[in-house]
Amino acid sequence: MIRVLVVGLGNMGISHALAYHDSPEFQIVGLVNRSQPDLPPELQAYPLSRDCAEALERLTPDLVCVATYSDSHADYAEAAMKAGAHVFVEKPLATTVVDAQRVVDCARATGRKLIVGYILRHHPSWQRLIAEARDLGGPYVFRLNLNQQSSGPTWEVHKALMRTTAPIVDCGVHYVDVMCQITDAAPVEVRGMGLRLSDEIAEDMYNYGHFQVLFDDGSVGWYEAGWGPMMSDTAFFVKDVVSPAGAVSIRMPEDARSDDIDTHTRTSTLRLHRVGQAQADISMADEPGHQQLCDAEQAFVARAITEELDLSRHMTDAIRSLAVCLAADESVRSGAPVKL
Repeated sequence: MIRVLVVGLGNMGISHALAYHDSPEFQIVGLVNRSQPDLPPELQAYPLSRDCAEALERLTPDLVCVATYSDSHADYAEAAMKAGAHVFVEKPLATTVVDAQRVVDCARATGRKLIVGYILRHHPSWQRLIAEARDLGGPYVFRLNLNQQSSGPTWEVHKALMRTTAPIVDCGVHYVDVMCQITDAAPVEVRGMGLRLSDEIAEDMYNYGHFQVLFDDGSVGWYEAGWGPMMSDTAFFVKDVVSPAGAVSIRMPEDARSDDIDTHTRTSTLRLHRVGQAQADISMADEPGHQQLCDAEQAFVARAITEELDLSRHMTDAIRSLAVCLAADESVRSGAPVKL
């Protein structure tokens, strides 16, 4: 059984903790959060600490789950691996490429497993989208976005995230990771634009942005993300891959809402279009919801540890997708394209 310490008890931290609680492969030895969290009944009996370093030393876990804000990911992950624990860390791996590389180097030096929380890698609909797109053949046009009309507690979470991380970085790493899985090509240039649409966030931050990324096989990608009560809930979810041979797209139900967390992962239909052929709709009924995906993600973590899986490509991809999104943020701020 893998003894796990969960650090950070926001939405994702609680979901991961519930996955560990329900799995016979894990035993939660402790929870860490700087403030008193609102825990579901299943988690209330576990010991709670406010000090990660103290809990790490006292409990000596086999695995540390890092689900804190992005700017602390690298330091917590590195400390855990140096203490002998494997690490699952929510995306993005870090807030700079240098820090991300530092964490990956630590994993290689210590021999610890490092798994980054790319939840879409465990989603059957996204796995099918990637397979169908690769079968079409490139070069590709990627059209992807996720805008959230957030308010109340969700807007408060988004404002807290934006103290350090723009939406196109926090969310964008997921979708650049998908682009890279489809094309296998290296990104070579990024062009970004953004706008601050609220006085409730810092003057040097923006809550809406989009970017274009160019790949060395000729593929081009577009990604858009916006957070806040002002965002439109029209066309908030575009997931479209186009090639010379046709296109494959995720189509959402008509009643989908941008403020529903399951909407961010759940689909309705994959539409496959091949040039010269009738379009085919592939039903994605009975697909997993958000908690089930977290369960699948942690089942992969258990396999990575117990079966000694080679995570070299996984770690390289995590750095690559982060580098693209950080270059997009740099382009937004400088007004100039960024070469990779």
